[in-house]
Amino acid sequence: MQDEPTPIELIKAVADFLRNEITPAIKGHNAFKLRVGINALDLVTRQLTLADSGDAAEHIRLKQLLGTDGPLIELNRALSDKIAKGEVDLQTPGLAEHLWQTTMDKLAVDQPNYGSYKRELGKK
Repeated sequence: MQDEPTPIELIKAVADFLRNEITPAIKGHNAFKLRVGINALDLVTRQLTLADSGDAAEHIRLKQLLGTDGPLIELNRALSDKIAKGEVDLQTPGLAEHLWQTTMDKLAVDQPNYGSYKRELGKK
């Protein structure tokens, strides 16, 4: 692939074109399907832009909480098992902060316009 435009720039350009040029001309159920498609493109753009850094930070927090290393999915399963067994809870140092930050990082990708997410961002 060429250096420019980047995949993120290409996806964003397609989404912007559909949003600004095509959406006004489409009506009815096809307009709904078009909005779903645009939302999917926007989500992919956010995933490509934000998800890696969020996953890396989550991985570091999980390694600290669990005192072990491994793939992110396995560390999440291990933490879930410990929570289910009552071995860790919200009194465990760092757990509440980890859960909160993981939630915020995932909302930044999945639902950045969610009202409660935006309110929490405004508190910082």
